[in-house]
Amino acid sequence: MIDSISMHRRRFLEGALALSGALLFPARRSLAAASAGLSPQATDAIANSPLIYLSPIRSDGQESACQAEVWFGSDGEELFVVTAEDGWKSQSIKKGLDKARIWVGDFGPWKRSEDRYKSAPNFLANAAFVAKDDAATISRVLAIMGKKYPKEWGKWGPRFDKGLADGSRVMLRYRPATA
Repeated sequence: MIDSISMHRRRFLEGALALSGALLFPARRSLAAASAGLSPQATDAIANSPLIYLSPIRSDGQESACQAEVWFGSDGEELFVVTAEDGWKSQSIKKGLDKARIWVGDFGPWKRSEDRYKSAPNFLANAAFVAKDDAATISRVLAIMGKKYPKEWGKWGPRFDKGLADGSRVMLRYRPATA
């Protein structure tokens, strides 16, 4: 009986200690981000930045000359972008260039940033199209983007909806690449 009480007390104390540690030192990164190997700086930047800068990775492993700042939606470890179907982001993936470098931060238009965005937290990502018939993902991501960009969404939300429906726009998914 005494051993049973000691065991319950020990479990209680271990649980209380674990809970107090979690409250005092909350995790800064989600399990998904940690498993993808994102730095804490990249994870924080994704949560707080209105922009990402991205560049496809060419077949020789170098960053493409095509680079831009873009709006994005994040859902766990995945980042999503809506772009023109015939634009370079989409065409890169169609050509098999399914890797991209992503920098996270807000440095204004990339051409005027004087490459300052290249000092931002960054990572390599695998790029893919979100299937046009994946209505659940498209709806979820557009809702995320609507909350992220409330001032602009009255104008851009309907444009994204219409373009995704008629095929003039596509949704791209970027997942942090694992080693």
